[in-house]
Amino acid sequence: MYHAIVRRKITNAFAGLSAGRIEAITGELAPNAVHYFVGTHALSGTRRTPEAIRAWYERLLRLLQGISFTLHEVRVSDWPWRTQVEAIWTETNHGTDGVKTSAEGVNLIEVRWGRVTSVRIYPDTAALAKTLMRIAAKGTVEALAPPITS
Repeated sequence: MYHAIVRRKITNAFAGLSAGRIEAITGELAPNAVHYFVGTHALSGTRRTPEAIRAWYERLLRLLQGISFTLHEVRVSDWPWRTQVEAIWTETNHGTDGVKTSAEGVNLIEVRWGRVTSVRIYPDTAALAKTLMRIAAKGTVEALAPPITS
């Protein structure tokens, strides 16, 4: 039963983000949550404060406009004091230039007593880098900005 509840919360969070509601994600985070995105680009880095995490999601929605996630699988394991979640997804977006792109990835999420304490995001970094370079070349300077970190 507990795993089903966690699975539903994760699914709802991705659906909320797909609808542009950042609070669908940030509302699930513990105050001391760590948010990590692999790579060396405008969306990479580690954030350790609620303000930096929110700023990252705001940037994500600005750069990858119309982003929408399709969850293929949400795997939940372990106990309430340290639950592990793997969310396997495909995302589509149309960037700031209107060109539709798609990429796959996985989020590794740790949940402790119902609050997300860690999010590690591993997308197709080659596809993301190509998208960021393309939209930067068309005038979206933020696509080349330094990562938001804290």
